[in-house]
Amino acid sequence: MAHFAKISENNEVLQVLTCGNGDILDANGVEDESLGQQYLELHNNWPAELWIQTSYNTRGGKHSSGDDSKALRGNYAGIGYTWDKDNNLFYDKKPYASWVLNTTTASWHSPIGDAPALTDEEKAARTSYVWNEDAKSWDKTTP
Repeated sequence: MAHFAKISENNEVLQVLTCGNGDILDANGVEDESLGQQYLELHNNWPAELWIQTSYNTRGGKHSSGDDSKALRGNYAGIGYTWDKDNNLFYDKKPYASWVLNTTTASWHSPIGDAPALTDEEKAARTSYVWNEDAKSWDKTTP
């Protein structure tokens, strides 16, 4: 099965559909994205160039098999995700105005990096860090 994201004209993922392998294999049995796009245009009345193949097994620029050469377009596309044609990847909504997109992992990161590591005692107390957009800092919180 191959998965394709239906993209709006403003690059938002509207829907994700599957195609059977017979719909995307060329005469030599090789997967061809353009065949899937043509099939989806014909059967869904949506322009072929607005159907972009996505991999169910790709998250954060990595493939679930461990063979990252199989990773496709950063992330498996989800409804509401953005298609970034220039970087050839899908990514989720930006969580905070100050966060920046890492195009290697197709994920958002705070401008100061990851939250600090928690000690075992903090974990046992169910302590966590939450992002404070106003202060641009990680704030520690305990329930």
